[in-house]
Amino acid sequence: MEDHATRLKRLRMRSWHRGIKEMDLILGGFADDEMNSLSPAELDQHEIMMSENDHDLYQWVSGQSETPPEIADALSKIRVYFLKLKQI
Repeated sequence: MEDHATRLKRLRMRSWHRGIKEMDLILGGFADDEMNSLSPAELDQHEIMMSENDHDLYQWVSGQSETPPEIADALSKIRVYFLKLKQI
């Protein structure tokens, strides 16, 4: 079984090495700054979200398409994170 630190490292790597640069920046930045604060249940949902297609993820994160309910909380955290960055 994977320990917590290894899981975070693996998810960070997957966040920065997606298929399109936009999602690398979105998910990688979130992973670097916020992933340590996610609960195990939130990490589970985040990991499910990470298995989605990059083009779909971009549509959902940007609000161009309706987010599937099973990953809505994970995407909401990412949106909130980036809205905070825009205000800085």
